[in-house]
Parts: sequence; structure tokens; C-alpha cells
Amino acid sequence: MIKFPSLNEQMDLIRRGAVEIIPEEELVKKIENSIKTGKPLNIKLGCDPSRPDLHLGHSVVLRKLAQFQKLGHQAILIIGDFTGMIGDPSGRNSTRPALTLEQTRINGETYLQQASKILNREKTKILYNSEWLSKMTFEDVIKLASKYTVARMLERDDFTKRYKSGEPISMHEILYPLAQAMDSVAIQSDVELGGTDQKFNLLVGRDIQREFGLEPQVILTMPLLVGTDGVEKMSKSYDNYIGISESPQEIYGKTLSIPDNLIYTYFELATEVSNQKLEEIKLYLSDPNKNPRDLKRELARTLVTMYHDQKAALEAEEEFDKIFIKKEIPDDIEEIIIDNTQEINILDLVIFVKFANSRGEAKRLVQQGGVSINGEKISDVHYVVKLNSDLILKVGKRKFVKLKMKGS
Repeated sequence: MIKFPSLNEQMDLIRRGAVEIIPEEELVKKIENSIKTGKPLNIKLGCDPSRPDLHLGHSVVLRKLAQFQKLGHQAILIIGDFTGMIGDPSGRNSTRPALTLEQTRINGETYLQQASKILNREKTKILYNSEWLSKMTFEDVIKLASKYTVARMLERDDFTKRYKSGEPISMHEILYPLAQAMDSVAIQSDVELGGTDQKFNLLVGRDIQREFGLEPQVILTMPLLVGTDGVEKMSKSYDNYIGISESPQEIYGKTLSIPDNLIYTYFELATEVSNQKLEEIKLYLSDPNKNPRDLKRELARTLVTMYHDQKAALEAEEEFDKIFIKKEIPDDIEEIIIDNTQEINILDLVIFVKFANSRGEAKRLVQQGGVSINGEKISDVHYVVKLNSDLILKVGKRKFVKLKMKGS
């Protein structure tokens, strides 16, 4: 029999950063019963395997799952390998490309490796929803579809917008929330977590559980973390993300680029600092005589320590100061030996050293002033680099490489 923390202690941690708990009084009853019986609650989080590279935005809801786990409850991570073949349209104005089962499995394993930086892998139950969804017959699907109306489905914000604007809505997209709801039925979920953009899908899960004679799950939504640009939600497509598997230097440098008004939010949603520490941070930021830069540096060290270690955090800070404050070149930059008889276009060089994946990306970097050779900015996309002496190529704010001539 598990001995759980008190109701108040659990609710204080659960409420932290949450946007909505629907309905909170049901969660209180579930926790009270859990304490009384010594039985953990089933806490569900479904993950989308179409995006295998996790960033701090993904970590927000993963951290909430980890908090439930630390309170003694059963964390259940559902890899949507079957639903990934449908494509979740949530928060989108168009259909999302579907994946093959093999692609979803490969991405799912990558997701798990990264999620294990946040969750206790040994105490996390990991399930693939193809285990139950692939066994449903067409008759089962028709019966499931009969439990929900088209009118209710069209209440979803993104469907409403697309319907009014004449954008197509495919039937398989309408089935997606029902498929996700069957995950909640299959595992008898007590609480389901998700971002605010998942609210509709999570609520469908409550309704479908009732239809199957189960006690409905409680919904807990978390905010969508704003990216480093301070405008859009964190996303690789907006290039405003901080990847949890990135190098200490990247995590540190990107964190220092966030606007000051996001410092508290990042501490609250993306770290494990105590609620008392959060109050101190809020007080510090409200003092006009204090420099928020010092707190931002602490945030950067905290994030690097979480995903690497303290030594890496201190080294990343030292290197950042060397590059951006002292304007020096890092000591341990990579060296690439090349043939000194060559000439190469600047775009091809950026791709050659793997600082860009395509000529289009390399072109944007040059046009935005993000490429320099030996400290001289290159703005001409047709610039030809003469490889007749050692060069230092810098791309972006933190990427350096030394091009060393063969025999030099």
C-alpha cells in the first residue's frame, strides 16, 4: 500500500503552472480516494510521434507527468503509433501528413529516449495505441462513431474555422479525437494531461469513457510555452526552440536570448525550482534596481544542469562570456582539414561543414548577416571563398569551425 503525500501537498504541486483542471473537485475526490485506498491514479499523456525532437515546449507537459509520478501515481505514456498514421489536426488550419507505422515506431523510440531525461523510465508505463486500435473492426468503429455527434465535433475551434472558410475537413480527422478517446478507455485513465490546444480532444475522452461505463477522467491542461522570439509558441518550424538534447552551449546561449518577460514563465514551466524560489524570482523581477540579466543567466545554468550537468553549465557560461562579452574565439572549436587548391561558394561551404541542411537555409543565414570568415561578415550569397590559408568560419551566434589547409 503506497503512502501518498497529503491532499494539500499534492494539489499545490499539481496546480503549479496549470491552465485548467476540469473539473477540479473531481480530481480532489480521486486523490482523496487514492490516499484512502493506497492505490495510485492512472495519469495519461499521449505523445505525437510525428515530432521526435523534443524541446522545452514539449517538456512542460512531460514535467507535469513527472510531478504526478513523484507524488506516487502511475505515469502512463502512450505513443500514438496508430493515431500518428491519421495525423492530429489540433491547432492547425490544414490536414497534417500521415506517417507509416514504421515511421511512428522509429520516432516513438527517439521520443522515449529524450523523455527519459524528465521521467523515471523504470516507473513509467509505456504503451503503443496500435495495441488496441489496430484490433478494432469496422463495426467497432461505426459503433464508436455513433457515440458522438457531428455538431459536437464541429464545436472544435480549428474545425469551425476551416468549415466557415470552406477548407476541407476529412472524415479521418473527425475520427482522430475518438481514437484518442479510446486510449483513455483502454487504460482506464483517471487524469489526462495535454497542452491547451488539446482541450477538445481530452474532453471527448471524458464523454467516451462515460459511454463505456467508466468514471470519466479529469482534464489538466498546460500552457503552450512561448519560444525564444517572445511571440510564437515554441516550435522547430518557427526556429524559436531550445532542444532538450542540444549541446550545453546551445541551451545556454538560446536561453539568454529570451525576452525578460519570459524569465519567470520559463522558471515556472520548464524547471523544477521550488514554489518558494518562484516567489523570490517574482520579487526580484519586480525590483527596478535589479538586472534581470543575472536571473536569466541563472535560468540558463539551471536548464543546462537539468539536461547535462553542473560542470557543463559552468563551462557553457564561460564560453558564452568569451564569445559574446570578450569577443574571443572558443578554445576547442572543431578543425576540418581541406585541400588548399579549392575554391568554394559560401553557401556550399556552410553546407559542407554541416551548419545548414540546404542551400535555401544557408542563403537565409548569409542574407541575415549570420555568416563571417575571420571576423568579416559575408553578405553576398555568390561570394567565393579562396581556400589558400587557414580560416575561421562562424555561422549564427555560437557555431565556429576552423578550416585548416592540408600540410599547413
